[in-house]
Parts: sequence; C-alpha cells; structure tokens
Amino acid sequence: MKPFDADGVFRITANAVPQLAIRGAGVTIFSATMGLCIQIISTVTLARLLTPADFGLVAMVTTFSLLFMNFGLNGFTEAILQREQIDHFLASNLFWINTGIGFILTIGFSLGGAALARFYGEPQVAHIAIAMSATIFVNSVSVVHFALLKRAMHFPAVAASEILARTVSVAVSIVLAWAGWAYWALVAGSIVLPLTLSIAAWARCRWIPSLPRSVDGTSSVLRFALNTYGRFSFDYFARNTDNLLVGWRFGAHALGFYKKAYDLFALPAGQSVSPLTSVAVSALSRFRRDPVQYRRHLLNALTVIAFVGLAISADLTLVGKDLIRLLLGPRWEEAGRIFTFFAPGIGIMLIYYTNGWIHLSLGMPNRWLRWGFVEAAVTLLLFGVALPWGPVGIAIAWSASFWILTLPALWYAGRPIQLGIGPILASVWKYALAALLAGYGSGFILQIHSPAAVSGPGETFVRIGTVSLLFLALYIAVVVSLYRGCEPLYRVGRLLPAMVSWVRFRASHSPTTQVIATPNTRHKGSFPEPVSPTCLSEGMD
Repeated sequence: MKPFDADGVFRITANAVPQLAIRGAGVTIFSATMGLCIQIISTVTLARLLTPADFGLVAMVTTFSLLFMNFGLNGFTEAILQREQIDHFLASNLFWINTGIGFILTIGFSLGGAALARFYGEPQVAHIAIAMSATIFVNSVSVVHFALLKRAMHFPAVAASEILARTVSVAVSIVLAWAGWAYWALVAGSIVLPLTLSIAAWARCRWIPSLPRSVDGTSSVLRFALNTYGRFSFDYFARNTDNLLVGWRFGAHALGFYKKAYDLFALPAGQSVSPLTSVAVSALSRFRRDPVQYRRHLLNALTVIAFVGLAISADLTLVGKDLIRLLLGPRWEEAGRIFTFFAPGIGIMLIYYTNGWIHLSLGMPNRWLRWGFVEAAVTLLLFGVALPWGPVGIAIAWSASFWILTLPALWYAGRPIQLGIGPILASVWKYALAALLAGYGSGFILQIHSPAAVSGPGETFVRIGTVSLLFLALYIAVVVSLYRGCEPLYRVGRLLPAMVSWVRFRASHSPTTQVIATPNTRHKGSFPEPVSPTCLSEGMD
C-alpha cells in the first residue's frame, strides 16, 4: 500500500467505511483465532521445556519493558486513526518523534537493568533487561507504518504480518528451549517478534518518511498521543503491579505459576477486543457527529460481546483447572487453581475494555486519562487488600476490579453522547444472568453425576468436553427463555457471512489499492444490523 498520493495527502472514503469495517472485523477475528492457536501451541510446548522459574525471571523484566515498548503503539496509533486529515509530512514528523523517544527509552531501560536485579534479588534479571531493551527501539520503527495501514483499513495486511511475526517468534523460542537455552529462549522470541513485525510493516506499507519539518498539527497530535499513552501508562502500572508484588513477595517460582494463569486470563481480550480496537475506532470515529447512530452501533457491539464473552467466562470457570492441567501438564496444577479465580472476570473484562473505544473515537483521550486515575486507585487498593492471600487473592482482586469498574467506566465514557447506564444494562444483563444460572446449574449437575476424580489426559479431555457442552446447552436455553426467542443467536449468525466476506474482497482488490474520498464527509448510512463488535470504534491496546 502507498498511503499518500502525489500531493502527500492521505484520504479515506466515508461511504466505504461500513463494509470495510465489517470485513476488517472478519479478518481481525480470523487473525486473532490464528494467534490463539499459535499461542496455545507455544504455551503447551514451552511449559514442558522450561520451568516456572524461567517464566518468572522473564516476567520480572517484561513487566517494565512492555510499558516502554508500547509508547507510540498506544498513542500515535490512535492519533493517526482518529485524526480527520493527515499528510506525508505530518506522518514523517510523528515517525521521527516516536523512533527518537524509542531510542532514548531503550538506552534508559538497559541502564536500569542492574536496579531491577537488586529489587528482585535475582542477578540474571540485569542481563535479561539489557537484551530486552532492544525490543523497545525495534518496535518503535513500525508504529506509524502499521497505523497508516489500519487507517486505510488494510486489515488483511496487518493480520498477515502479525500472524507471521508470532509464528516466527514462537518457532525461535521453541527451538532454543529444546536446545537448552532456558529463559534465554523466551528472551530471543521476544526480540524476534517486533523485529519481524517491523520488517513486515515496511514491506506492506511502501512509505519512506521525509526529514522532519515544521508542520501544522504536529503539536496537537503529540498532545493527543501523550494523553493516550499517559492513560495507558496508568492502566499498565495499576494492572501490572500484581507481577511486581507477587515477584517481590513470593519469588520467581510463584510468579511463574501466577503469570501463566494471568496470561490465559488475558488471552481472550488480547485475541479479540484488543485487536478489534483498530477497526472499532476507525469506524466509530466516522459517526461521532451523529450520537443516535453512534449509540446504536455501540450498544449492538456490547450485546454481541456480552453474549459471547460472558459464556466463555462461565465455562472457563468450570473447566479452567482441568484445561490447564491438560495443556501444561501436572506440574502446572497450581496455575490452574489460580486461573479458576481469574475466569469469572473474563467476560466482564471484554465489556469493560470497550470504554476505550468510546473515548478515542470521540477524540477525547484526556477524559480517558482522567478515568485512568480512578481505575488505578481502585485496582491498587484491591491488590493491597488481597496480597496477604497470595497469588489467589490477587486473581480475585483482578476479577472484582472489572465487575466494580465496568458500569461507571462506560457511563463516564458515554456522557458526551448521552449514553446512560440504562441502555448499557439492557444490552448485557440477560447474558450475565444466563451465564450465572447455567454455570450454577452445570456445577450442581456435575457434583451429583461426575466421577470423583480424573487423572489421565483422556479422562480430563472428556470431562472438559462434557462440562462445556452441558454448560452451552443450559446457557442457550436460558438466553432463549429470557429473550423469548432465538434473536440473539440469529444476531450473531447474521454477522458471520459479512465478516468472512473479506476473503472475496481481498481477492478482488490489489494490495496497493488506495481508498479515496473526502475526509470531512459526514456519513449518513449505517452498518448492517446487527453490527460487529469490532466495527465500532478504535483504540486500546
């Protein structure tokens, strides 16, 4: 894709947004599914080749390195997607600002490795930090290129790049772990991931930045990016203090168990809502001058996310311990126990993260930043209260934080478009009740009829399948009963043909095709009913 025309102007068509957004949702979900499969293969394989302490040592470093690595990725990406007009020279300025800051952060993080090692009491951490610092700069050189691809809604190119990078990274980690590199296998895979992404970004987006110059709009975009990254930093700090506390209080071994449980807890958001953020913000930002249409599409998205997410949450609460034992092996059983306390928060977490879509698509990262203070305060308070109960207590605090914060977060984000709590509750409460009733019903039936214990992989697999099918049947029955019909099922079913149409769409369009139209056009149309959760807005992780 060549993002700018001969005059250096980037244009996006308004009348193609709904179709491109739904196709983007389809390809993003396909990419997320592939990423999930790759992640499962990685988790299953590496858990048998490495020890919990290996994972714990790397987690001690990535708790901090990922914060710096996300500078620009959470900030400049949203600024480029949300801005009505952008040209070659403004994009070039953003590129050099982002890479310059990335270089400074790289040097600073490598020098801070010794301090991290002293804090944790683990000498290996200093060497890991020096190696991991490279990921910060390498990632910074691809941020603007990927943002331009997303702005043009070239989501198949983005998805292909991410799948390739993840595959190469996992392959490198597995090969080196098998060769006996211990935690260095994880470090190598972490470096290869942004390196492959950067190469793919420059290959997909054929754009060479010019030298920086004075351009109107640079300072406003920079303020937008800093507000967005500031909010991300508060959120990241609050939501990674758990790793810090567990590693400091209980050591690398306990952190290894906890981190593996947490990774599986965060996986649904990382493979669904977060990737869809780019699609959602790109699409919702086109409707920000029409609050009625905006609210309708947003609530449709919340309905679909609640239907799927709350079911996944309840099911994983029932089978999570068995699932981790099956995937990772008996020595990770403690991670499975911790995960059962994470699982009740998965569905509500997926709903919660859509508040970022609203703030960013409305062009109000300052409000998102202010909400970040509230979120950080509540989360840290819960962590402090739960720490005496160890990793299990922290897991409970995580789940509780999402249940406490979701309604206030969506209400606050939706105030500029007059989105009240009533419509939000109406979109999700029946699915929450259905998940609760089906979960308790399944648990009660299993207590009566299930065998006392399972041991081998075969019995564990059968138990997982039996419990999941029982829960799914009860969940659908309760949903149909509450809605007095199958409309929720039809709603999700009608999305699928539109979402998979990206395959035909891609086949009929050249990779260098540019989408043309007037940036300030106010689109009067709407998404097909119902709209995909990803067609709504943009921006989060």
